[in-house]
Amino acid sequence: MFTGLIQEVGTIKAIKTNAEGKELIIHAPKLIKDIKIDDSVATNGVCLTATKIEGDSFIVQAIHMTLKKTSIGKLVVGSPVNLELSLRPNDRLGGHMVSGHVNDLGVIRAIAKKGQNWEISIGFNPEIRKYMIQEGSVALDGISLTIAELKKNELKVAIIPHTLENTNLSSKKIGDVINIEVDMVAKYIENFILLDPAKKEEWTKNYFNAKFED
Repeated sequence: MFTGLIQEVGTIKAIKTNAEGKELIIHAPKLIKDIKIDDSVATNGVCLTATKIEGDSFIVQAIHMTLKKTSIGKLVVGSPVNLELSLRPNDRLGGHMVSGHVNDLGVIRAIAKKGQNWEISIGFNPEIRKYMIQEGSVALDGISLTIAELKKNELKVAIIPHTLENTNLSSKKIGDVINIEVDMVAKYIENFILLDPAKKEEWTKNYFNAKFED
């Protein structure tokens, strides 16, 4: 479990293709002292397991399904990656509950500067629109952000200078893909409703198949 507060921007040091997928060596001099073998590390919002420690770098294995469903397979040597260690019981929950399980790959459609801040628009599959609300939480490449504007297949977030400077968003450009994880609470609510025979038909008709305006 994570909070979506990035603790370090690491760098992909090496990538090795193997039968299981890809092995990534990630340079993380700030966090390495706290990373142990078998620890979960959110990497661009994807929960990966540290399998080895080498100096100030750690190694993770990304399986084929992870490479298919997330942007991890698009990383190259030198790519900056958002890193967050798993939440401890006594930690503050400064962001929101993030599982590290990506729900969709979004595409950056627009980037605009507004005063000292930046606004980024992300296109996404309209099937996940039902899990989002305006001013609700979303994780983009593992960063806990608030949805400023929401359409049926696009969301907009406002980025303050601190977030831009301390995440990989500073390197993003229009057309880049980005990992999206919706608020898990919404998915639990959906599961509860759809497994309740008395509510399933009503909610499927009136909500889950609803049409959203542009």
